[in-house]
Amino acid sequence: MGFESIFIFGVIFICLLLLVFTKISPDVVFLGGLITIILFGIVPVQDALVGFSNEGMLTVAALYVVAAGLRETGAIQYVIKNLLGHPKELWKTQARIIAPVMVMSAFLNNTPIVASFIPALQEWAKTYRVKVSKIMIPLSYAAILGGTCTLIGTSTNLIVNGLLISEKNISLGLFEPAYVGVPIAITGFIYLLTIGNRLLPEGVSIARTFENTREYTIEMMVRPESPLIGKSIENAGLRQLPGLFLAEIVRNETILAAVEPTEELLAGDRLIFTGMVNSIVDLQSIQGLEPATDQVFKLDAPRRDRHLVEAAISQTHPLNGKTVKEGEFRNHYGAVILAVSRHGERINKKVGDITLKTGDVLLMEAPRNFAERYRSSNEYLLVSTLTKNGQPDYKKGWIAWTLLGGMVVVVTMGILSMFQASFLTAGAMLAAGCTRASNARSSIDWQVLIVIASALGIGNAMQVTGAAEVVAGSFIGFAGDNPTLALAATYLITWMLTEMITNNAAAVLVFPIAISAAAGLGVEFMPFVMTIIFAASASFATPIGYQTNLMVYGPGGYHFSDFIKVGLPLNLIAGVITVSLVPVVWPV
Repeated sequence: MGFESIFIFGVIFICLLLLVFTKISPDVVFLGGLITIILFGIVPVQDALVGFSNEGMLTVAALYVVAAGLRETGAIQYVIKNLLGHPKELWKTQARIIAPVMVMSAFLNNTPIVASFIPALQEWAKTYRVKVSKIMIPLSYAAILGGTCTLIGTSTNLIVNGLLISEKNISLGLFEPAYVGVPIAITGFIYLLTIGNRLLPEGVSIARTFENTREYTIEMMVRPESPLIGKSIENAGLRQLPGLFLAEIVRNETILAAVEPTEELLAGDRLIFTGMVNSIVDLQSIQGLEPATDQVFKLDAPRRDRHLVEAAISQTHPLNGKTVKEGEFRNHYGAVILAVSRHGERINKKVGDITLKTGDVLLMEAPRNFAERYRSSNEYLLVSTLTKNGQPDYKKGWIAWTLLGGMVVVVTMGILSMFQASFLTAGAMLAAGCTRASNARSSIDWQVLIVIASALGIGNAMQVTGAAEVVAGSFIGFAGDNPTLALAATYLITWMLTEMITNNAAAVLVFPIAISAAAGLGVEFMPFVMTIIFAASASFATPIGYQTNLMVYGPGGYHFSDFIKVGLPLNLIAGVITVSLVPVVWPV
């Protein structure tokens, strides 16, 4: 092993130590490692920077834009709400995520599935006070496990099948991997709901996001075309909203107090909610409800172009001492007051009749530039934007789903590559108005992309210097003349390389070595090929081996060690099942 190979292993080892034992962000660690390799001239610059032009990395970037379109049209939120409902037990919630994701990932590319679920699950977890750290790793692992069940479940399976056709003129059947993939998936499902569930980190308490205890009273209206019409309060999801209380319903000038959960909603009902500011923000995203104040409908900009903003009245505010109605607030500021909080407590009056005083905090629906215009003004003591995006454009939800479905179809049928289809769909989302260019840019997680590109660069350096091939050959050669040990060694080295240089690269690297090992032992090559397929997908112990792990790394608030703690036992389970069942299904 030459100096270059030793240097690469040293850089990888230091990166792993920094990730496990420090709080330095992964993008800084990996980019630092890659820069070190470049500065010392271990590999040519173009080989080190190959990750920044990698189709996989760029595909993830495009899929963030696709996910933004699904989020801003309310498409994925609608599915999540109906899929998960109101959580009562954590393991049931996790099961409702894991099972459908596994099934979808068996037939669809798992990267867009995870990309679409992440933002919706974040919002859902916030609404129902579920710790997001408890659902993001199960989401990624479910996508990985489901992908092992069919030939088209992952790109790795297709790559290995391509190598098999090239070398042996044999092709795998669509469901051939299911003989081992399904037992692994079922066992993984049980593990994630039991042992794995206990190993998941607690993460930041959701309660911290609700430390802001300003309370408001807000009036919402059931619009004539609302999908909530005819539903009971409980079935409409308005019964147990965290931090919110449905105080009464005003119906045809009649007040219904102490509302029963079975009470059905009618068009024109005015619902009086009281609660904390963060909960009021969540209320705005419920399809079919609109702020009841008529002033909202007089604003020029559509709702998706407006934000929820909080602003505190100063002593010099021109409307100080006047009622909202007298001061003609909307005409002066182009915004509508939805509720007023005084000394942290709600004011139980109609908004128009409230006399504004110094220190009153206004909850407003305002244009996008309101905060910038008045943040430094002497009219307000503070101005803060509570929502980055406006009300979802639910009317375009079907367009977003059609575009996503079209992307999946053209990829599955081989008409376009995942790279081509993702960029075409992202462009279509922008053209159709499902998302805006500014929101699309801000939706991309640049840290994840830097980690992917840098990790790919380091992995490529391992291949260029021959370090990966030396390690792979040594491991399989160590097994000697024992076919079972050779299979175990093939699994082990493929898995290890997957965690370091990504699954596709590991499979391509180990394939010819494993074929040679089978020939040398005088045994069938198919068990070795299938072992590579399952080992290359068993990327659970680190966030860097598989794209979906990297995608949930940040949103879940995880540390590198969390993946080791939860994923390593699952790796061992998958390894034991693979080495035990593969020789039975495909005899050596």
